[in-house]
Amino acid sequence: MLIAYRILILITVAGLVLGGCTVGPDYVRPEADVNPSWLETSPALSDEPAEVRDWWMVFDDAVLTALVHDAYEQNLTLRAAGLRVIQARAARGIAVGEFFPQEQAISADYLAATLSEVNRNQQPILDWQAAGFSFDAAWELDLWGKFRRNIYAADAALLASIAAYDDVLVTLIAEVGLTYVQIRTFERRIELAKVNVALQRESLELAESRYRNGKVSQLDVSEARATLANTQAIVPGLESSLRDDKLSLGVLLGRTPGELEQSLAGGSGIPVAPPEIVVGVPADLLRRRPDVRAAERAAAFQSEQIGIATADLFPSIAIAGGVGLDASTAYGVDLSELWNGSSITGYIGPSFSWPILNYGRIKNNIRVQDAAFQEAVVNYQNAVLRAAAEVESSLYGFIKSREQLVFLSESAESARQSLELSAMQYTEGEIDFLRVDIAAANLTRQQDSQAAVEGLVAARLISAYKALGGGWELRVGNEFIPEATAGEMRSRTNWGKILDDPDYSNRTDLGFQRPADTDDTYLAPQAETAAGRGDRE
Repeated sequence: MLIAYRILILITVAGLVLGGCTVGPDYVRPEADVNPSWLETSPALSDEPAEVRDWWMVFDDAVLTALVHDAYEQNLTLRAAGLRVIQARAARGIAVGEFFPQEQAISADYLAATLSEVNRNQQPILDWQAAGFSFDAAWELDLWGKFRRNIYAADAALLASIAAYDDVLVTLIAEVGLTYVQIRTFERRIELAKVNVALQRESLELAESRYRNGKVSQLDVSEARATLANTQAIVPGLESSLRDDKLSLGVLLGRTPGELEQSLAGGSGIPVAPPEIVVGVPADLLRRRPDVRAAERAAAFQSEQIGIATADLFPSIAIAGGVGLDASTAYGVDLSELWNGSSITGYIGPSFSWPILNYGRIKNNIRVQDAAFQEAVVNYQNAVLRAAAEVESSLYGFIKSREQLVFLSESAESARQSLELSAMQYTEGEIDFLRVDIAAANLTRQQDSQAAVEGLVAARLISAYKALGGGWELRVGNEFIPEATAGEMRSRTNWGKILDDPDYSNRTDLGFQRPADTDDTYLAPQAETAAGRGDRE
C-alpha cells in the first residue's frame, strides 16, 4: 500500500510539472499588409499620432457632446453587447475550473433491509441497516496543455467580446453624430427655404403691384406665384425628413420624441469641421479598430483549438480518490458507530487512457481546426484591408466635400448678389421679371446645396473618425452594463466578482496569462490589459 501511494505521488508531481507543457502550435499574431501612409495628402490632414478618443469634441458643440454621453449610458443595443461580455467572463471561469479536479462529489446513503426467513442461504441476521458518507474526486492531469489552451481560448473569446462591444460603441457614437448632423442640416435647409419663401413672396407682391399699375402683364404674376409655390413645396419634404431623423436619434438614445426635443435645444447649427484633423498612420488601425482587434482575437481563439485537438493524440492520466465512512448494523444497534474511527474507508489510484484506434478521427479533427485557423487568419487580413479602404474613402470624401463647399459658397454668394441686382433693375423697369424669377430660383437652389454640403463635410469627417476606430475609449474605467442592470441580475443570481469590478479582465491571480507573443498594448489602461480571471464561485 505504501508503494502504491509513493507511485501516485510521483505521478501527481510529474503531472503538475508537465502541466506547463503544451502540444500544438503557439499563437503568433498574423502578418497584415498596411501602407506606411495614407494615399490622400492634404494640409488638412496630419499624420501625427491620432487623437480620436473624444473626436466629437473637435466640433465644439455642447449638444452633440451631451447626446454622445446619453447614448453611451442608455442605448439598448450597446447594453446587449455589454451583457455578452459578462457571458464571456463567466465562460472563462468555466474554462479555468476545468483545470482543477474535474469531478468532485459528496454523497451519502442509507439502507434498511428485511430478509426472508424461509431462504436457507441467507445470513443469520435477517434485519439490518447500512449507512455511508463519502467525498469522491477525479482529476485528469493537464499533461499536454489541453486545459491550459482551453483557458487561453476562453481568454481570447473574452477579449473578442470586448472588441465587439467596442465596435458597437464606435458605431453607436458615429450614428449619433451623423444623425445629429443630418438634423442640424435639415433645420438649416428649412430655415433657408423659409427665408427664400419670404423673399419670393415680396417678389410676388412687387409683380402684383406693377401688374395693377399696368406696367407688366399677368405673366410676371404667374411666374412669381409658380416659383413661390415651388419653394414652399420644399419645406414639407424637409420637415418630414427632419422628423424621421429625430425619431432615429431617439432610438439611439433610448428616448421618446418628446424627451429628445429638450435635448436638442440650444444647438449652434451645423457642426463645423476644424481646419486640420489628426489621422495618424495606417498601422494604428491594427491597434485601435475594434473589428480588426476582434478578428485578430478570433484567430487567437482558433489557434488554441489546434492544440486542444492535438492533445487527444496523447494518453491521458487521471487520479481518482475518495474518503468516507461506512457502517452496517443489526436492528437495535445505534448507528453512531458510523462516526467511529474504525468506519473510515477510502481509495486512491491513477487511471490511464489512450485512444490508439481512433480511425483517423483525431488527426482529421486537427486538420479541421488548422483549416479553421487559416480561415480566421485570412479574415483578419481582410478586416485590415477593409479598414484601410474605409479610412481612405472617408478621408478622400472629406477633402473633396470641403473643396466642393468652397465653390458652392462662392456660387451662393453670387446668386444672392444676382437676385439683389435683378430685383433693383426690375423695380426700375430695366429688365423683365423672368430675370428676377431665375435669380430667385437659383438662389434657393444654391443655398440649399451649400447647406447640404456643409452637413456633408461634417458627416464625412465623422465617418473618417469612425473608420479610424475612435470613440470606444469612452467606456474605459466603467463596467460594461449599468449598475441598475447589474443589480437586477444580482437579485436573481450570485455573480461573485464578475459584475463588481471594471478591471475584471486585469486579474491574473490564477496565473493563466496569454502567451507572451500576444500584443495588447492597444488596449486601454484599466480595461483589459491582462489575462483575466475565472471566478469559480
